[in-house]
This record gives sequence, C-alpha cells and structure tokens, in this order.
Amino acid sequence: MPTVSVKRDLLFQALGRTYTDEEFDELCFEFGLELDEITSEKEIISKEQGSVKAAGASDVVLYKIDVPANRYDLLCLEGLVRGLQVFKERIKPPAYKRVMPDGKIQKLIITEETAKIRPFAAAAVLRNIKFTKDRYDSFIELQEKLHQNICRKRALVAIGTHDLDTLSGPFTYTAKRPSDIKFKPLNKTKEYTACELMNIYKTDNHLKQYLHIIENKPLYPVICDSNGVVLSMPPIINGDHSRITVNTRNVFIECTGTDFTKAKIVLDIIVTMFSEYCEKQFTVEAAEVVFPNGKSYTFPELAYRKEIVRADLINKKVGIRETPENLAKLLTRMYLKSEVIGDGNQIEIEIPPTRADIMHACDIVEDAAIAYGYNNIQMTLPKTYTIANQFPLNKLTELLRHDMAAAGFTEVLTFALCSQEDIADKLGVDISATKAVHISNPKTAEFQVARTTLLPGLLKTIAANRKMPLPLKLFEISDIVIKDSNTDVGAKNYRHLCAVYYNKNPGFEIIHGLLDRIMQLLDVPPGEDKEGYVIRASEGPAFFPGRCAEIFARGQSIGKLGVLHPDVITKFELTMPCSSLEINIEPFL
Repeated sequence: MPTVSVKRDLLFQALGRTYTDEEFDELCFEFGLELDEITSEKEIISKEQGSVKAAGASDVVLYKIDVPANRYDLLCLEGLVRGLQVFKERIKPPAYKRVMPDGKIQKLIITEETAKIRPFAAAAVLRNIKFTKDRYDSFIELQEKLHQNICRKRALVAIGTHDLDTLSGPFTYTAKRPSDIKFKPLNKTKEYTACELMNIYKTDNHLKQYLHIIENKPLYPVICDSNGVVLSMPPIINGDHSRITVNTRNVFIECTGTDFTKAKIVLDIIVTMFSEYCEKQFTVEAAEVVFPNGKSYTFPELAYRKEIVRADLINKKVGIRETPENLAKLLTRMYLKSEVIGDGNQIEIEIPPTRADIMHACDIVEDAAIAYGYNNIQMTLPKTYTIANQFPLNKLTELLRHDMAAAGFTEVLTFALCSQEDIADKLGVDISATKAVHISNPKTAEFQVARTTLLPGLLKTIAANRKMPLPLKLFEISDIVIKDSNTDVGAKNYRHLCAVYYNKNPGFEIIHGLLDRIMQLLDVPPGEDKEGYVIRASEGPAFFPGRCAEIFARGQSIGKLGVLHPDVITKFELTMPCSSLEINIEPFL
C-alpha cells in the first residue's frame, strides 16, 4: 500500500478542525485508511542517518497514512481532505469541468517515430493556478506517488509539468537519435546531449532506476515547442527552461506512455486534484492531441459514467439490511453520488473521473460496506453447514514435526526464495538442471528463485549459528517449487522433509537412524516389496563420493541421504562435516 505523508497542522487546517491522534486514527479506519505512523522530518532523518544529520531538520508533525493501492485520488493532501470532507458530509462532491480556452487551444502533435517507444500521450492546462510552497510541494509529490504506483516506475506512464508562459505552442512529441537531442535538463547549468545525460544519471540515486526504459532504444522520445525548445525527454527528465515554480500561473501537463488508458487516468487525477487552486475552481482547460494517423483527441476526458446496482445485491453481499435510500446515502459519502430510481430497489451511481478504481459492481458494494462500517456489520452464523477437516498433507506435516522434535532435532523455518547460487553453484549443480522458478524482477540477489530443495536454507541457518554448542541437529518440513508444464500455472509445490546433522564427525548413522524412525512412524516397513522402503548406493554432486544413497519407498524414489561434499560445506562457510536427509513426504498420504 502506498504511504502518504502529510503535515498534521496543514491537514487539520484544510479539514477545518483539529483531532487528537486517536480521533484521527479512528476517522482513517472508518474511511478505509490506516494511520501508519506519527513522526517528523527530524525523527525520520535521525532514524535513517543519525542525530547529527538530523540537526536543523523540521520538527513539524507528519502523519503517514496508508492508502489503498488503487485509490489514486487519495495520494495527496488535496484528495485526502476532499475525500474525508465528503465522507463526513461537510461538503458535496465537486463537479469537474473541462473548458475550452478563450483563444487558441494548446495542441500536442505526435509523430510516427514514437510508435515503437512510447506511442501515447495526453495533455491539459491548469489555467490561472495559485501555488503556495505547501501546494507546490504537494503537486510535485503527487507526481512522484503516481510514478511509483499506477505508472509502474514510469514504465507505463511518465508525467511532465511545465510553465506554459515560458513556451510557445503547438508542441511536438517525437523521437530522435540520442546524439541529436541536446538541452539543459532540470537543475543543471548547461546543455547536454541525451547520450551524455544517460551517463550522468547512471550515478543519480533517483533517476538511474528509469534509464533502462529507453537506454537501449535507437531513438529517444522528446517533446519540443514550436521554437524547438525541449520540454522533456520522457520518461527521464524535464527541461530546465520550462520548469515550474511557486510563481507559475499556467501549467501545461503532458503524460506520455505505453498504456493509453493509464495515461488518461493519470492526467485526470492530477488536474482534478489541483484544479481546486485555479481561478475558476475545478475547471480544467482542454488541450488537443493529434496522433500520427491524423486522429485528434481532446483531453482531459473528465468522464462521468453511471452504473446501476440493486439494493438487495448490496445488502446480500455486505450482510446488512438497509433501505435503498440509506444505501444511496452511504455511497454518496464515498464520493459516489447516488440516487434511488426505477422500482425503488435500484440505485443509480455516478462515478466521477477521480474514481478509476470503480470497475465493477463489487467495487461499489465494497464502498457501501466501508461507509456502513465493518465493525457495525453483525456477525451471523452461515445458513449452510460444513464439516471442517484438516488438509491431509498439513495433518501429516504436523505429526512429523512433533516426532522430529521428539527425536532431538530442532525445527527451523527458512525463506521460500533464495539465490541461484544457493540451489545451483553451491550444491555443484547447473542452474538449468534445477527446474527452478525464477523471479522476473528480484529486489535482491538473495531472492532470485523459488527453492528447489530445503538443504541450502538449513546449511545457511547452521552457518549463522556456528557458535552454538555441537552437535547441531536441524530439520524443516516445507514446500519446494519445481517447474511443471503440465500444470495450469507452470509450476508445482512438493512438501519436503529435510534434516541435517552437523558435528565433528559426519554422523551418517544418526541421519540413517532418523530415516528408519520416520519410516516406522509412516508404517512403511524395510524391504524391496511395493509397500516397503530401501536405500541404494547412489551419487550426487552435493555428496561425498561413496557416501550417498537414494531412498526408494513404495516403488518410487523419494529423496537422498548422505555425507555432504567438503566443497559444499566450504561454500556455505562451514568448517565441520555434515550429513543430510531430504525426502518428499507426499507419497505417504
């Protein structure tokens, strides 16, 4: 969930009253939000960088509020205040209007060169807007929140805001070779080519995360005015020439991207949030966008649409008994202007351009539940009877866990994700042979793949506890994940049991004895017959030659046990011999 930081005093001023921290926490809960933290800029810097760095920082109290990921209209102070005021019935939802300019409409022309990079764009103008320092900061912060959220770190949409009075339309959105693009970027003192900028921003903590979006493309997108002045090179940086300040009166907003729908949503959110500060409140000046095929669109759309939901459906889904009139009132409090129509059981809901999260009747039902109050919904017993039963695999797991502990082994719980090195290189196996499920965008090298064996997690646990008295006897019963093209999701989970014995001697006989005990508990006798189990000499890259055995039970291979190879022990930063056992317990269900 995104977190919005707002100054407490500024928030209370906008709400028209003050709250205690407990009262505001309760208000947030009622509205479906969560007051995550009460802090200050000084306190944040002190925690992250130390008290020395925090000297001189602001002591202004900040509320950090968790907002649902799809409520883009609550990502800034303006939207948050408006939503809460409507919820408390202090104001009515404003009506947003798109107006045509008195003179010539601002035009953004898209050329065909953008087709393979970022083919879509939308634009609008906030005319005669009045910024203050706090309003300006909120305007910039909303763009950043949208970039991280719906814009998917600028991959889908990038926002550019410009001082219209410094520019001359019409504007052109095109794509050029990096060497042909030269301009003075934001916060720089001289001009650079696009190639030079990409090299400069590789060391920029904020912008380097966006470079990959276009750096390998033959052409880079760029927006210029009629005089050739560069407004921006989306999605990387805006030009310094058209930068907005607190004194800016007319703002030209452009949203470029690869997703047309999201570009329109982002534009609608920005203009609806800040048109409040325009001379004509909640009005937005239209801009025309001309596509390469000659088709012209006027933005922002600011489209209102209507949905009809039956009152009895809402009552049934939420578990309440409210009249249609009361339900309409609840929905109106959630910024969804509603009225009862037709046979008296139908509710017509007007969905404003700020509520892009409303896509289905269930979204409307959810808002009705929030407005009614989850704590006010009476608990009732279901009308149908079912007999609950523990999932057989989990029941077997629980029984084995208790008996493993009784055998003197300590249970550990390790991460389901690990590095490629853990399940491949360190165990002497090629990564392609592991059938591992890879994470497409891992946040860290420690979590690149889903584990295909429990052994690395246990060995890493031992490495972190080497100072503990010997012997160390650990076990884990958890799922591993293997690629499987026969399943609908392309992968399958298997419940494994893994045990490790770590001491001055390998202790193979202890691990072997543990296997016999497990089989005894599972009522599987030793023997070659179909219902029995047997171990046969085997080899494995993770095991010492001649000290490895494969385990067969009920006619199938279920795992291996043996003494780990010295190379494996060394790679996991261990210094003493180690024996391990790992089996699949699902065949015993």
